Amino acid sequence: MKRDLVIEWKHIGNNVTGTCERCSLTGGAILDVLEELQPYFRQKNVTARFRETVLPDAMIEESNQVIINGTPLEEYLSDAEVVQTPCCSCACITGQDEAECRAIDYEGDRYEAISPDLLKRVIIGIVESGDGPCCS
Repeated sequence: MKRDLVIEWKHIGNNVTGTCERCSLTGGAILDVLEELQPYFRQKNVTARFRETVLPDAMIEESNQVIINGTPLEEYLSDAEVVQTPCCSCACITGQDEAECRAIDYEGDRYEAISPDLLKRVIIGIVESGDGPCCS
């Protein structure tokens, strides 16, 4: 039976080049990881789909969010915490003097851009567990 894996990337800005630097890095990491994991997905009979959601500037607190099968990435990580950190790139996009962008604190590291390694770890954990939380 084929299983679906839907990975959504939410960000402000009009496209990959018109979004904040770290949001752009997160989006690029998702695309790279999905490409790299294609053989794994075929082996596991999983169809992985990418969905990009461009947010209005007023929803900046949700920018740089990764959602997998309807669940925010950080919920798959035990003890991960979402924080807002200063982002001059977001400030430029929204026309503000200062702005804050979403980041995740996990296991002593701050992920302002979600790394390919963290994405891979979560995605493989989801596939292997059949969709429940992983990485505890």
